[in-house]
Amino acid sequence: MLELKWLWKYMGPKRRYLVIGLCLSAVTSAMLIINPMLSQKLIDEVITPQNTAKLLPLLGLMLIVQLTRLSLRYLMIVLLEKNSQQMLDDVRTRMYDVIQNEDYRFFGRMRTGDLMTRMTNDLDLIRHSTAWISYNVVDSVVIFAVTIAYFCTVNLQLTLCLAAITPFILLITMAFSKIVHPMYAHLREKLSRLNTVAQENIEGNRVVKAFAREKYEKQKFEERNEEYRKANLKTTYVGVKFQPLLDLLSQSLTVITLLVGGLFMIKGTLTAGEMLAFSSLTWALANPLRNLGMLINDIQRFFASCDMVMEVFYSVPSIVNRSGSAAPKKRADGDIEFRHVTFTVDGSDAVQDISFHAAPGKTIGIMGTTGSGKTSLINLMMRSYEPTQGEVLLDGKNVQDYQLPYLRRSMAVAMQDVFLFSDTVEGNIAYGQADMAQDEVIRCARRADADGFIRRLSDGYDTLIGERGVGLSGGQKQRISLARALAMRPSVLILDDTTSAVDMETEKYIQEQLRSLDFSCTKFVIAQRISSVQDADQILIMDKGRIIERGTHEELLKNHGFYYKIWALQNSVKEGEAIGA
Repeated sequence: MLELKWLWKYMGPKRRYLVIGLCLSAVTSAMLIINPMLSQKLIDEVITPQNTAKLLPLLGLMLIVQLTRLSLRYLMIVLLEKNSQQMLDDVRTRMYDVIQNEDYRFFGRMRTGDLMTRMTNDLDLIRHSTAWISYNVVDSVVIFAVTIAYFCTVNLQLTLCLAAITPFILLITMAFSKIVHPMYAHLREKLSRLNTVAQENIEGNRVVKAFAREKYEKQKFEERNEEYRKANLKTTYVGVKFQPLLDLLSQSLTVITLLVGGLFMIKGTLTAGEMLAFSSLTWALANPLRNLGMLINDIQRFFASCDMVMEVFYSVPSIVNRSGSAAPKKRADGDIEFRHVTFTVDGSDAVQDISFHAAPGKTIGIMGTTGSGKTSLINLMMRSYEPTQGEVLLDGKNVQDYQLPYLRRSMAVAMQDVFLFSDTVEGNIAYGQADMAQDEVIRCARRADADGFIRRLSDGYDTLIGERGVGLSGGQKQRISLARALAMRPSVLILDDTTSAVDMETEKYIQEQLRSLDFSCTKFVIAQRISSVQDADQILIMDKGRIIERGTHEELLKNHGFYYKIWALQNSVKEGEAIGA
């Protein structure tokens, strides 16, 4: 089994705990028949002949056997739990590491709720299987086998009578497992959908409230919750239907023992002690088979969860460090060049035959309609995606020839859709430079015009802000995002509509600060406002993945093209009027 090989391999040195634990499980399960054997001797050799000489030794031996078994059982549970918990920790850490290194395509096809289910419910089921199901399987097999062997040495005929019933118990439990297995797969899918709805609602709570859609979201959650409840009940009802039949067959073993065993006692072929041994161990024939059927179902769920976890565990990102890629010690100059770059997504070109050059320290403005490919350029630059054709160069070398950490630490992005962590303001600004001094953090905040409002917060830079920056305005979050990008002192600074939520005065201040940075960097400014890009050394106008215009502010105005129309609209100038530029 591929899943078992994977689990065994990943346990590493800790697998010895599993082996020792299962060996102890087998030993302690076999020890269960010792006391019934001693009870048989107690009846036949002490009580019936009234021979009290062996009474205390037999009782003492029974006590020692029980204490020894319980002690070994405790050690077994400790070893199995130690192994399973360590395995859970290692696998979850590895999965998280895999997810951290995945590319955008991976997150595009994986739902957040599904990933959370795999990292919590599925992993916990694997741990549960390793720690509990494994030794219960061993227990069931060993108890049944040892009991049958012992019964055969006592009375073969009575053993065969009892054994004739046991296949029916196993067949029923197997049938139950076969029916319920797809139900559990269905149940897991319902749980994943429920988690996804809950996660999306919590994350998007501000949008929900803004559109007064609380009732709709509650109804959607109730529908998913009801689906999960019905799936749970359906699975439970199947178990309830099978349970009476299993109980009937289990009880029939007791009836057969009393009936057939009683006849043998009347004939004198079975002693009272042997009858007691059979009666006290009847459960050891029924319970293991009943448990084994249920455990087979749990094992099937285990394999299903393993498949889900392994899909993430062995997921290989499409964007990785190439063989021979470099991580130069010197800081990148920030020279960016696109050479005939085309990027295709789902059969359509997001960008088509893009070529331009940005010399170190220059500012490139990028404008265009929604979906024109502006953000795709940035993603290609940072190798979040790979171009279908052409190449992107940093300092004259293909970005694919650099190691990803070096490439991405050479660039910093401040985006319109800001994500802030549940941390202090200072922690968010210094996210990319954890050892940054507070003075430097404040300096970056001032350049982003964020220092003023930060100091007015309850605890200043030590203020804890909620997930995604809850409690801050859009403009405040954008300025913290810009400060976070500046804190990286990048060679390439990318501003993706970073000042869309700030007023004109604040934007002007930020632009002045960006022109006087104390480190050299090439800037890419994606914006909708003319005021954000008009001072750029080169402005690119994009439409449907192509560059349709390029030049300086003055050159583009003279062309009377798309850029001129936007300028006229934003400055309340009728098209065709004289340009004062």
